[in-house]
Amino acid sequence: MAKHPDDEPLELLQGTLDMLILRTLQWGPQHGHGIGQAIRQQSDELLRVETGSLYPALHRLEKRGWLQSKWGISEANHKAKYYELTAAGKEQLARERNRWSQMVDVMGRIMNHPTPSEE
Repeated sequence: MAKHPDDEPLELLQGTLDMLILRTLQWGPQHGHGIGQAIRQQSDELLRVETGSLYPALHRLEKRGWLQSKWGISEANHKAKYYELTAAGKEQLARERNRWSQMVDVMGRIMNHPTPSEE
């Protein structure tokens, strides 16, 4: 996606952070900072996940049984908690993708529906 000088970070819609975390972990275990970086890079720097949102989301997803974590050593040789998808997390990601596709379809229909003046 081409960057424009007036591009500003986009705010995540409520509920999408969980889906993005699950999607990011589909490629394998990652520590929190790495998850945030991956989301930022995959969005061409338009989505930035703040620490105050990311870590509560990770803990919530782990509590729901969609993630599991274990301690390891990061690339920078620091102790870090690594998160990975559980089988239930993979199932939840599939449900979230289906719901997201439905939402995009519905929003597209509404936004592209001609207004009375265009009909």
